[in-house]
Amino acid sequence: MKKQDKDFVQRRNDAMAAKAALLEKFKNRPSEDDPAVQARIAERKAIAEAREQRRKQREAERQAKRAEEARLKAEREAALEAERLAREEEERRLEQQRRAEELAKRAESLVDDAALKAKRDARYAARKARVRKIG
Repeated sequence: MKKQDKDFVQRRNDAMAAKAALLEKFKNRPSEDDPAVQARIAERKAIAEAREQRRKQREAERQAKRAEEARLKAEREAALEAERLAREEEERRLEQQRRAEELAKRAESLVDDAALKAKRDARYAARKARVRKIG
């Protein structure tokens, strides 16, 4: 018999039978005090606790990894900062050395200029002395 061939009463009776079967199945389920139900509840609770423990373990591992990454980053930054400071110190030292060399060259130049002036003055004085002797 096709579904379309069923009359209303038969469909209603089928629906009522299905509802009655569901109700019977519900009534026949074990109560909360049944050891099998208690075992299932305990098993589910144990699974949930194990899942929570694994979640906490993963979170602790993530935090440890983050802390390690932060420590490594801080070490890298400290090393870079130390390198930068050393480079700046070396640049300052080289600049001071360059200035000292420049000052030494200026002083040498002044000494050379003074020596040249002294020679020039000596020649001038000698020329004056010759002119006075002759004249």
